[in-house]
Amino acid sequence: MATPYFQLRLERVPSTQDVAREMIEDLPVLVLAAAQTEGRGRSGAEWLTADRAVAASLAFHHAVDEGRPLSLIAGLAAVRATSIAALKWPNDVMVAEAKVGGILVERSGDTTTIGLGLNLWWVDAPQGMGALYVDDPGVERYAEVGALWGAELMELLDGDTWPVDAYREVCVTMGREITWEPEGRGRAVDIAPDGALIVETASGRESLYSGAVTHVRS
Repeated sequence: MATPYFQLRLERVPSTQDVAREMIEDLPVLVLAAAQTEGRGRSGAEWLTADRAVAASLAFHHAVDEGRPLSLIAGLAAVRATSIAALKWPNDVMVAEAKVGGILVERSGDTTTIGLGLNLWWVDAPQGMGALYVDDPGVERYAEVGALWGAELMELLDGDTWPVDAYREVCVTMGREITWEPEGRGRAVDIAPDGALIVETASGRESLYSGAVTHVRS
């Protein structure tokens, strides 16, 4: 049986992550908003808001032994919810070579909060960034996309494992030459069951567990 959860739709909030974490009691809480005034990215990255966007956060009480790669699972849910995007490892949501969204996972006590920020429409997007739609999808599209993401994510979380094969199929990093800090370079060849990116380098195979990678353009 699917786990029930609450859903709250708002026009504008400081941070859906904070609202979801503050609201949770027994059941998971999904908070959706069209805009954030105090949104945050991974590692304190600057938050940029598109002309139309969705910010969504799911807060739930996690098991002590939760070992699945939640950020990758949330990225897969975003691809399934949009039926358009693909993933750059670990969880950048992409359309072609443009980043259109990302995932943020935060833990506090026994509560995990997973956030999605997704650009829906952006007239003048910065270089390297983009949006899902070429034309304005309308004011209510944020709620529709956010709700779909929440439903897909809850379905994946209800499973005992996660579909790593499905993730591999939508991960555009697979087979690409990549670099990473401080001086890493190699070809991405696989995704491990624990979510690590397996890279073939000049000195052998390495497993990457976190950090930004850059696709080398051919």
